[in-house]
Amino acid sequence: MLNEEEQFIVDTVREFVDRDVRPVARELEHSNTYPEELIEQMKQLGIFGLMVPPPYGEVAVSTPCFAAITEQLARGWMSLAGAMGGHSVVSKLIARYGTEEQKQRYLPRMATGELRATMALTEPGGGSDLQAMTTVARRDGDHYVINGAKTWISNARRSKLIALLCKTDPEATPRYRGISILLVEHGPGLTVSRDLPKLGYKGVESCELHFDDYRAPVDAVLGGVEGKGFGQMMNGLETGRIQVASRALGVARAALDDAMRYAQERETFGKPIWKHQTIGNYLADMATQYTAARQLVMFAAQRHDTGQRCDMEAGMAKLFASEVAMQIALNAVRIHGGDGDSTG
Repeated sequence: MLNEEEQFIVDTVREFVDRDVRPVARELEHSNTYPEELIEQMKQLGIFGLMVPPPYGEVAVSTPCFAAITEQLARGWMSLAGAMGGHSVVSKLIARYGTEEQKQRYLPRMATGELRATMALTEPGGGSDLQAMTTVARRDGDHYVINGAKTWISNARRSKLIALLCKTDPEATPRYRGISILLVEHGPGLTVSRDLPKLGYKGVESCELHFDDYRAPVDAVLGGVEGKGFGQMMNGLETGRIQVASRALGVARAALDDAMRYAQERETFGKPIWKHQTIGNYLADMATQYTAARQLVMFAAQRHDTGQRCDMEAGMAKLFASEVAMQIALNAVRIHGGDGDSTG
C-alpha cells in the first residue's frame, strides 16, 4: 500500500512518537500545556507539508500514508494529530482549488509550518447544517465585510490563516450556491474571544471566533469565484474525516498495546492474566475491532486517491473507528483492573 519512501516516513514518525512524545504526553495533557517543542519537531519532520504538492512543497504523500502518519501521532498523543488536521485540509483545498497567486502566497510557508492554517465551519447555532450558517461576507468595493461567529475552531490562536466558510450571497437559492470560502488572516475585526474548556483533547486550543466588520480583500475568495465554497469544503472534509478516523485508530492502537503489555506482565493465580479466558476474549475482540477499523480507514483513503467521491466511505470510517476507539479504551481500563483507575 505504501511505497518505500512513504514507509520510511511513517517509521520516522513512529520513532519520534516513541522517543519524544509518549514520555511527556500524559503530563502535557493533564496540565493542558501547548506542545511548543513537539510542534517544532513536527515542522522539522515535514509533517505540516504532507498535503502540499511540488513545486510548493518538497513531497506530498498518498492519503493512505497520511492516514498512517496521523495514526502514529495519535498513538502518542491525539492532540498532536489534531494540531495538523485542519492545516492539512486547508493545504489540500488551496492546492486543488486555489488561484496560482493563492498557491504561491500560502503553500510554501504552509509546507514548512511557518504558516499554520485551520478551517472555520461550525457556528454557535449549529454544526453540521452548514447551509444554515449566519456568518456573512458582503461586498464593499474591493473588499468583503464579514460579520458572524464560529465556534469549536481548533488551533485558532496559533493558526494565522483561516479558511472561513461563509455566505457571500445570503439570498441564493438553493442556499449552498451562496456559500464561499474566504482565506482570512488575523487582523482588526477578528477576535478569538475564548478558549473552550474540554474534558480531554487538551494542549491544543478549541476557540470561539467573532467577526465584527472584518475586511478581507476580494482576492481572498478561494479560487477567485464566489459560490463554490460548499462543494469545495465537502471535498476537503473527505480528507478531514479520514484524518479524524486515523486519529481514532491511533487512540485505539495505544490502548490495545497498553492492555496487551499489562496482560502479559500481570499475573494472577500463577499465570499471566491474558491466559484467563475472559481477558483473552477481551483482547481478541479488541484486536479484531482495531483491524476492522483500520481496513475501513485505508479503504476510504485508497478510494480518495483514485479521484472518486468518498464522502460516504470516509464518514463510515470516521464513525466506526471512533466507536471502536471508545470501546477498546474502555476494555483496556477493565483489563488493567484497579490500575486502570489511576492517573499515575
